[in-house]
Amino acid sequence: MTFQEVFKRPKIKGNFIKIWKRNFLFFKKNIWVSLFWIVLEPLMYLLALGYGLGTFVDSIQGQSYVEYFFPGMIAMTAMTVPFFEGTYANYTKLTHQKLYTSVLLTPIGADEIIFGEILWGASKGFIGITGVLFVSSFFGLVKTWNIFLALPVVFLISWLFSSLAMVVTSMAKSYDSFIYATSGFIIPMTLISGIYFPMQQMPLGLQILSYILPLSHSAALVRALFLEHLTWIDLVHFIYLFLVSWVLMNLALKKIKAKIIY
Repeated sequence: MTFQEVFKRPKIKGNFIKIWKRNFLFFKKNIWVSLFWIVLEPLMYLLALGYGLGTFVDSIQGQSYVEYFFPGMIAMTAMTVPFFEGTYANYTKLTHQKLYTSVLLTPIGADEIIFGEILWGASKGFIGITGVLFVSSFFGLVKTWNIFLALPVVFLISWLFSSLAMVVTSMAKSYDSFIYATSGFIIPMTLISGIYFPMQQMPLGLQILSYILPLSHSAALVRALFLEHLTWIDLVHFIYLFLVSWVLMNLALKKIKAKIIY
């Protein structure tokens, strides 16, 4: 892709909302099953690590372990839910169901299809995180009004990984292809991005690598908002996430469009 293609403003009409609505109606039909997965899994992490393993840790950066882990878990959830929604589900629509090519017979264009799918993936991640925050409030973990500032940031993180999922989907040859992205990138990224422990405790090489990865910026920004301790570096985190989201969105638009228009 050229520099202009990477940073261009996509020309999207309002029909993308129909793609979003189709996904939402399916989600609504299976809402309890969907919510059970996207809310329960993060809470299991919270209980097992925050309140389980965390009891063996005195404190991290002046906080209890569960208070340190919780914002990182929110960022991690904003990554995993949109990523899995945008890979396996969208690969099925793209290849086996041929849904996107069928939709092209309507007034909805290719860019609107892809944009609508990215928006839905981000929305599903946002819905899941909202559910996690609601349940976690009963544990006393949501203590600040800054949570309302964190919600737009969480949506941006979800948008980033929803866009990444569409890029990965465009390159997949089969369902097994997603194992490379999941086991080779997504899971390792959670281990070195400051989710479970401060990145400063890692070797310098891993620290440098972690600052290249979007999840580390996501966790740092969400944690700063939860702590009500924003500095200029958090603006850098936000700009980084916005730019990466924009680039991945345009890349997804280009690569998926090439798959459905032939």
